[in-house]
Amino acid sequence: MIFVDTNYFLRYLLRDNEKQYLIASKLIEEAALGTKELFTSTIVFFELQWVLGSVYNKQKANIVPILKSILASLPFIRIEERSLLEESLGLYEEESVSLADCYNLLVARDQKVETFATFDQKLLKLYPSIK
Repeated sequence: MIFVDTNYFLRYLLRDNEKQYLIASKLIEEAALGTKELFTSTIVFFELQWVLGSVYNKQKANIVPILKSILASLPFIRIEERSLLEESLGLYEEESVSLADCYNLLVARDQKVETFATFDQKLLKLYPSIK
């Protein structure tokens, strides 16, 4: 099994470095054919969102489809908590809170916590609606 880091996804998605794009796309193609087994983490997913916004100045409206396409078009890459990430993206698309906050809200919901302790008023208002 091969762990795929953030920069491989970035080169594959953005194709801003042709040499690295070719290496990343070859690995992804091999995984699609079943000759390689790929895995990545939830943290990599959050890094992608941060880098696309902070380094590449992409807006939320552009980032969400990119992240959704990773989850939808690369099902052969094992991603921690794929369904939770998909749901977090949907909430992030609809609400004015960060992707990390959406993820944390849904983790709290899934763990059936009674109270969400935060000073963030947006989260406090949003938490009861996702239960």
